[in-house]
Amino acid sequence: MDLQPSSRQRELIARARHLARERFAERADRHDRDAAFPFEDYADLRAEGFLGLCVPERYGGLGADYETYCLVSEQLAQGNASTALTFNMHCLTMLMMGPIADEMAMPPGQRDRHETLRAAKYREVVEQGAFYGQPHSEPVEQGETDTTLAVGGRRFGTTARKVDGGYVVNGRKFFVSLGGAAPYYATPAIRLGDEPWIERTLYLQIPKNAPGVSFPGDWDPMGMRATVSRDMVLDNVFVPDDAEVLSPGLFGAMYNAFPHLFLSFSATFLGLMQAAYDDALAYLTGRMPGAPAPHTEIAAKGPAIAEMLFAIEAARALYYRAISEARVDAPPEAAQRARAAHVTVQRAVAVTQEAIRVCGGRAFLKRYPFERYARDARAAALMRPWTQELAMQQAWEAALGSGRAER
Repeated sequence: MDLQPSSRQRELIARARHLARERFAERADRHDRDAAFPFEDYADLRAEGFLGLCVPERYGGLGADYETYCLVSEQLAQGNASTALTFNMHCLTMLMMGPIADEMAMPPGQRDRHETLRAAKYREVVEQGAFYGQPHSEPVEQGETDTTLAVGGRRFGTTARKVDGGYVVNGRKFFVSLGGAAPYYATPAIRLGDEPWIERTLYLQIPKNAPGVSFPGDWDPMGMRATVSRDMVLDNVFVPDDAEVLSPGLFGAMYNAFPHLFLSFSATFLGLMQAAYDDALAYLTGRMPGAPAPHTEIAAKGPAIAEMLFAIEAARALYYRAISEARVDAPPEAAQRARAAHVTVQRAVAVTQEAIRVCGGRAFLKRYPFERYARDARAAALMRPWTQELAMQQAWEAALGSGRAER
């Protein structure tokens, strides 16, 4: 088994690390303080060609697959976790249109139409610098999709009524990262009708400036402040047929067929842990501006630093194996490892709090990044669909089902 990155992956990792540490990090405190979207970071991503990171090479992109994206995201988070988390929304959209869709079953005519539509959308990303939010979360009552979807559920409170030339969409989303900042939002909805629900699932490109789209409410959270995750209201929004990001029915099918879809969120928090560990070492050895040089108790703090390293490396090992197994219709044991990796990362973010304790009282001051790391890390436990409690329940139920099948 070889879990070492390829030469191409190492190149992209190095480019991402440079962006994160040399560009994003110096702006992160300001964006956090103001709860302001990091447009400068996105300008850097565009200049580096990273908006096309997950756009296939034949469309002018960098051609990163799911695994490669996760490795790059881990690096970007070390500069600004909010930037990495919002970038995840954009890259998942590109991956869902591209390599993941390519693995899904589609009739020839449907595949030809998807090819035509995604080519136009990819062109906007590569040539015009377009990027996407993903408003998936919404307040709806429990229903069939809660029990029928293999991963998560409660995603279809937004409705789409078919009309000549397109759809009229109504709904309200919440925690919409990039709220009002992205040019487009890849938006799940369910078409009104009597057919089976999975056939009526839609994934639509909705422009932020479309009539009937608004982003109401204040944004003043505890952490991940630069994600600017406001509500999104859709009031009789018309979108044309060619706004389909995925063919009708494909979104619901993909939710079930690709259980690793939301494991990509964990890359952000893995990178955040690494940043906390690296900066704790820099602080204790006097390499961080304003820190003691060197810290008088550094020898006594060695075991605590080692424990931080153990937690990060254990989480990384499980996570890297999980993303290496990501594919459509992955076997049940791979889905179990994906859940385990997600929960392990959620638990290991305690490293960000430990960094403050190890460095001492002055590390709690806002002049240092540790307090921001700890606040941002709190969001890890909230990332659906695999919060710790839900993932453990699903893992247990899957294990029971496997045991029954074997008997």
